Amino acid sequence: MNSSKKAITRNDLMPIEEYSKIRREHRRTLIATKAKRRIHVGPFATFHFENYDTIWAQVQEMLYVEKGGEAQIADELEAYNPLIPQGQELVSTLLIEIEDEGRRRRTLATLGHIEEKIVLSFGDHRVVGVPEDDIERTTEDGKTSAVHFITFPFSPDQVHALKQEDVQVMLGIEHENYQHTSVFQNETKTELVGDLD
Repeated sequence: MNSSKKAITRNDLMPIEEYSKIRREHRRTLIATKAKRRIHVGPFATFHFENYDTIWAQVQEMLYVEKGGEAQIADELEAYNPLIPQGQELVSTLLIEIEDEGRRRRTLATLGHIEEKIVLSFGDHRVVGVPEDDIERTTEDGKTSAVHFITFPFSPDQVHALKQEDVQVMLGIEHENYQHTSVFQNETKTELVGDLD
């Protein structure tokens, strides 16, 4: 695993034929890692904290499934490299997961700008999540997307505070229609601290 790396380059990627040989075992190994990096907040919000390894796997899977060649590689790297934390931040994909399509549509219509209401709290610190601004993910009529990309930027003092062994970390959503908080398990905190220099 290469969690300390900050970007995927063309040379980091495996040819499809080679990847297909290790794909099943690699995915099995990654499941355990991803489980430590997944936080459920409330009944249907799930945060997947990304790093080099999770994004490398995502890019390889996209290339394996779509087989788009060199042009696809450039597009995937441009799309996914921003999701790799750069040492003073955590980066998460937020999924709003509701199976029933009608209920999902109605719920998303009540959660406009939820991506701006996400906070990590620990000790005396609050780190407000910053949504990726590539596209507007809340429509004019107030319906939000089911997928968001959130960066949590840390100051050096906040990095130091988060790394303290006895500090409790909470991830909260402070939207008027969705107010929930989850406490990090120790293994999750340990895993994510590894993303910070």
